[in-house]
Amino acid sequence: MRSKKLNNSSSQILLLTHGDWGKQLKESLSMILGKIEGVFDIALTANDTFNEFYEKVKQQVVTMPKGSLILTDFISGTTSNVAARLSLDYPIAVISGLNALLLIEAINRKDEGPLMNIVDELVGVGQESCKDVLAEIKQKFQEN
Repeated sequence: MRSKKLNNSSSQILLLTHGDWGKQLKESLSMILGKIEGVFDIALTANDTFNEFYEKVKQQVVTMPKGSLILTDFISGTTSNVAARLSLDYPIAVISGLNALLLIEAINRKDEGPLMNIVDELVGVGQESCKDVLAEIKQKFQEN
């Protein structure tokens, strides 16, 4: 039941990762994008229980605008399971498979409206960003 309400401003993005790599990714992308606003991160630590992590994430989710997005590091882990559970009660989208190009696209689109409305597009960006570098170079070389 999605009865709980969130704020109604621009979408926000929450990164849920095992350890601090979500924070580090955000910091690295600031070298490309400049100051990044509306993107938050919560690290799952080795000491967190499922319930402790759930409560930490819930504290952030309740402050996020309706239609916001949670990006997790991988599917079937605690980060994705907590996000999926919270999506039952709050109007948020969840995508697993966090990577730099996916996050850049989400950041660039977050002020256009609810990110939950473009989940399929964002998943496509994430999938398309995984490339066999040598095959790409070889193909470009053959085209010229």
